[in-house]
Amino acid sequence: MDSAPSSPPSSPSPWLPFESRRRARDEKREAVLRAAVQLFLEQGYHRVTLNEVAERLNITKPALYNYFRGKDEILFECWSMGAELVDSVITEINAGGGSGLAKLRKLVHAYAGLMATDFGASLVRFDLRDLTERNAAVARAAKKRMDATFRRCIAAGMTDGSIKPCDPKLAAFAIAGALNWIGHWYQRDGELSPTEIADEFTVRLTEGLATAGRQQMTRKTPRAPQRRNSGRATTGKKRTGGGTR
Repeated sequence: MDSAPSSPPSSPSPWLPFESRRRARDEKREAVLRAAVQLFLEQGYHRVTLNEVAERLNITKPALYNYFRGKDEILFECWSMGAELVDSVITEINAGGGSGLAKLRKLVHAYAGLMATDFGASLVRFDLRDLTERNAAVARAAKKRMDATFRRCIAAGMTDGSIKPCDPKLAAFAIAGALNWIGHWYQRDGELSPTEIADEFTVRLTEGLATAGRQQMTRKTPRAPQRRNSGRATTGKKRTGGGTR
């Protein structure tokens, strides 16, 4: 007896599962932000057009509107990506233990590394006046949270004896000012990697605050990071950064 013919395999659905479609959309959205933030940092926000962003992604300008309503929204989302990275650092440090000085060192090291990334640099390179008033208010609140975290670490260190008596506000301003400037001068093809820069800044910016018993711990950190291009002759303008931006 002949066996019944097997039914033909069902054709695969032309539609991706919801989670896969959302993930693909998120990846494309992030690709737009990465291309845009690079252009904004290279040329300045006002000089960049959406056509240039689309060209860098090899898509059409109308395709960008599938993900963002306009260039100002892209600017804020680029800034938000950097702010989210900072918030995650703050959350991790607040959840961990250690002295005020130990937390300050972790904060300085992490923040210095973030300033050597595109989204991190956007926090200090973008002008808040280019944001809508509502988004600018969000940005200002985020800056206040960061400042408060620096002050809180310094004040905690003064309480537990790991940091010398000082004005937490002025100390926080000095540290944040030095770290923020990394976002302006860092070069992706420079001599030092982001980690080397972060190591060095952690020593320099906390050594003077540490009490005598804690300074020895600070000095264990190498004070002269190795230059990545030390084996090659260099010509022309000296570079000061390293890694990616």
